[in-house]
Amino acid sequence: MPNASSWSASSPLLLLWEDSSGTRIFLSLLYAVLAISGTLSNVMVIYLVFSFKKLQTTSNAFIVNGCAADLSVCALWMPQEAVLGLLPPNSSSLRSAEYRLLRGGLLGLGLTVSLASHLLVAFNRYVLITKLPSVYQALYQRRHTGCMIGLSWALALLPVPLLPGLWTLGSAQSDGSSRYTALLLALAVLGQTALLLHCYLGIVRRVRGSAKRVSVLNFHLLHQLPFPAAPPPPRRAQRRLSSVSVLLLCCVFLLGTQPLVWVSLLGFFLRPAPPALQAASWLLLCSLSALNPLLYTWRSEEFRRAARSVLPRGEGPAAAPRPAAAAAGPAAAPPCPQLPRRRGTGSSASAAAAPL
Repeated sequence: MPNASSWSASSPLLLLWEDSSGTRIFLSLLYAVLAISGTLSNVMVIYLVFSFKKLQTTSNAFIVNGCAADLSVCALWMPQEAVLGLLPPNSSSLRSAEYRLLRGGLLGLGLTVSLASHLLVAFNRYVLITKLPSVYQALYQRRHTGCMIGLSWALALLPVPLLPGLWTLGSAQSDGSSRYTALLLALAVLGQTALLLHCYLGIVRRVRGSAKRVSVLNFHLLHQLPFPAAPPPPRRAQRRLSSVSVLLLCCVFLLGTQPLVWVSLLGFFLRPAPPALQAASWLLLCSLSALNPLLYTWRSEEFRRAARSVLPRGEGPAAAPRPAAAAAGPAAAPPCPQLPRRRGTGSSASAAAAPL
């Protein structure tokens, strides 16, 4: 779990105080943008899921759990980084060991639960598509789903009592402690990434290999997978679209997590990476907290309908009477005059309607 012992023994976690003031201001602005966008998107997804019954699925429950964890990073941790980047390097707030420990623990808690939620969503979709409906219903009961969500927070809170000891150890032996902490972090993220890729690649193989198997399941798969639900595309286009969406999700996740993994492994086995490279890898990992809501909802038609019903529409005053006029048009049209019927019309009509 990322904590304060890896970098904060000598400097804050992600800000390069030895760089120029222009670099610090740029990083502060970047954190501010990520904080605002991530807070709005995470709050929006949580609100939509709790407000619309159609969105209250098991997969969306895990997505909301990840949004709550990402909200702690975007709304609580990133604004502090944005403000600290504008302070002088010799500020007393930057030298406080307790404050740095609090910030590191907050970041570690949010990122750990967020990464665990990624894995829970992937495993849920994997079981939904590759297993029988009875297996899915038995595994993902309401009580079991709540236990999985609670377990993700319990695992993230488990190292919290050890943080003061890790901080003392890091102050006494900063080099060795930070190297082993970075190694544990890299191995944890690497194992979680391998499980996530196994789930999503299994989904891609099953969807591409057997569309009939997917259609047999009596679940709303189009609400669980990141491709549009209406109107339904042809099977071949649907399989291609679902595969592209899943692979895009995997690529974004790899782009956010793998730089930190390999920078940490490089620092443990060979030599520490440059501070700029370490800061960039941490920044990519933290940016996932702002991108996760869009990553899981941008292809969902149900989420888009719910968002359109909540967000204000930009129709002008001139466009308002148009539906009323259109609705009144057919009703106001005069009836078509009927010609007088002649004798023998019925027999001719019946003769015309008779089969040849």
